[in-house]
Amino acid sequence: MAFDRFPIGRFAVLLAAVVFASPDNVRADDLGLRGSIEPELRVFTQAPSNPRQTNSDISVSGELTAKYFWDDDNQSLVATPFARLDQRDHRRSHWDLREARYAYVMGNWEFRAGIDKVFWGVTEAVHLVDIVNQIDAIEDPVKQEVRLGQPMLRAKTVQDFGTFDVFLLPYFRERTYPGADGRPATDIPVDTDLARYESGRKERHVDGAFRYSNNFGDVDLGLSYFQGTNRDPILQPALSKNGDLVLAPFYAQIKQASVDAQATKGAWLYKFEGYWRRELGREYEAATGGIEYTFYGIAGTDGDLGVVAEYALDSRGLVARAPYENDGFLALRWTANDAASTSFLGGIVVDAETGARGFRFKGERRLGEDYRLSFEAYFFGDMPKQDPVYSIADDDYFQFRVARFF
Repeated sequence: MAFDRFPIGRFAVLLAAVVFASPDNVRADDLGLRGSIEPELRVFTQAPSNPRQTNSDISVSGELTAKYFWDDDNQSLVATPFARLDQRDHRRSHWDLREARYAYVMGNWEFRAGIDKVFWGVTEAVHLVDIVNQIDAIEDPVKQEVRLGQPMLRAKTVQDFGTFDVFLLPYFRERTYPGADGRPATDIPVDTDLARYESGRKERHVDGAFRYSNNFGDVDLGLSYFQGTNRDPILQPALSKNGDLVLAPFYAQIKQASVDAQATKGAWLYKFEGYWRRELGREYEAATGGIEYTFYGIAGTDGDLGVVAEYALDSRGLVARAPYENDGFLALRWTANDAASTSFLGGIVVDAETGARGFRFKGERRLGEDYRLSFEAYFFGDMPKQDPVYSIADDDYFQFRVARFF
């Protein structure tokens, strides 16, 4: 389970205290409840490398968001539990609190306490600067955009000269990984029970972050600084308690300064993300950027077609843990602008050094008012052994989901 060692009790006490302290004159309009149930089917096109794995998997997930506002909406509680039950992978049968926070607004200040989610970044292929929340690699093993809830204290103020965010992060969430039965997964399984830390306080090391963001005409700019436990672990060979070869995560301390910017010029979007990082006595940089151009009303229809071109570089080269170290990304994004919110994205990633290729496709469409059909596919080609993605290169798959909203 994702919360086996998570100090959820202290946050539950905090939220309960706020609820019981709230006024008695609660209106029905102050309460909000929504959720979804989503069956999922994954079909793999290649034989598994592990005899315990299969070519298909069925699971179902559920998410519920409860919101409660009072004091003229100046105070609020939000809770979003998530859970998945998987047919084969015991680690993928997990649950998480994506959100469980209290917020108080006072003028142009906002204060939050509890479990929350924060997103930083502007590019399509990879979000280099998005570091506050840990990746949920069980839910999104390839693109890695799904994040775990992060315990935090947050203060935010919106001024004429920009928005300032300060974060205190008192507890670290380890990255989730598939089990030996799960796919896609590394050829050598990751044993999270063997996780080690550079900090003697381990997961209780207090991290901190600061962000300034502002709009300058057509340009949106974000400047950020983070200091604490790196969300991206170093995977080191080790032996499990049963004597099997596994990978053990090691979480180092880092300092990171980053910038993200997006400029809008008519049908053109110009995007950039980059960071400087210090880790284990070594300094390195990574950056990604590109353009997106949109053809509106394509072929006389209501649909829009966007062309996305991006490039990513990492000063560490092929020794980088991240898959985007010298890679180009080209994609087409089609939006139908219809009542069903139909959309499609298809793209290719090419490694300029090794020639390795990755293909991704994603589409979705609403079915009536309460259902949504989504489709994803990932394929890999010409993947050399030194590429960070090589370990899952035999896990090409299709994914189908049907969500029921209520």
